[in-house]
Amino acid sequence: MTARDVATTWLDHLAVERGLSDNTLSNYRRDVERYLTWLDEAGRHELADVATADVEAYVADLRRSGLAASSAGRALVVARGLHRFAVREGIVDVDVAADVSPPATGRHLPDTLSIDEVTQLIDAVPDGEYADALDLRDKALLELLYGTGARISEVMGLTVDDVTDNDGILRITGKGNKQRLVPIGSKAVEAVEAYLVRARPLLAQGKSHALLLNTRGGALSRQSAWAILKNAAARAGLDKDISPHTLRHSYATHLLEGGADVRVVQELLGHSSVTTTQIYTHVTADNLRQVWREAHPRA
Repeated sequence: MTARDVATTWLDHLAVERGLSDNTLSNYRRDVERYLTWLDEAGRHELADVATADVEAYVADLRRSGLAASSAGRALVVARGLHRFAVREGIVDVDVAADVSPPATGRHLPDTLSIDEVTQLIDAVPDGEYADALDLRDKALLELLYGTGARISEVMGLTVDDVTDNDGILRITGKGNKQRLVPIGSKAVEAVEAYLVRARPLLAQGKSHALLLNTRGGALSRQSAWAILKNAAARAGLDKDISPHTLRHSYATHLLEGGADVRVVQELLGHSSVTTTQIYTHVTADNLRQVWREAHPRA
């Protein structure tokens, strides 16, 4: 029984007995065909001829061809499924793919701004006597994003009641409606107070209790918040792809660089696991290495 015969039987099994969707089956067929083509070119026409080293070489070739680690990992899942089926049906005796590890995906380190760049970004928005209502709103938005490290959706969800008489502590509602307490810095407090006194009454039309309003008196949208940030970055002359999450990343990185404990930062960010927060320790470690290389005489 050739490898292609086994694959056909397996796919039929998936369609009839497992009831996989047409889209999932289409993806499986694509990955199975890619694997079978590779086996044919390697001279492995029966699964009994395939060794663990062949499966490992297949995954390595996928990565060398430019396929992303995540896509190569999914292709390996399909190859494993085929070999596991062959063992279960008594076609082969050994599952040679069982111990093949998926390719490492690598960890994407978040983009961050330096403290000076954050200052440039926020200072690019006027807040003096000539600032208009939208300037004051935009300043409050940027100060809140960086001052609390909150997600953009969390800041958009703030109401006026959330920021009044709070003794410098915000109660933020995050994912899964979980609430956490986050200190709000003096700069953010000043910006929010200026907005509440000088700007929000001009924007409000009795339509919304949201803290940050658009020109029609409704709640500011996430898309508008992105646009505000992009505009501020352009005014500041920052040649970086800046998003609201960039300020959240910068908030966490600057706290850790300042000596904050990673578990405190975890709590402030609302991460359910400290593992998620620890990605920022890699950022600060890279910074330490760079400083060491530049400063140590024997680096």
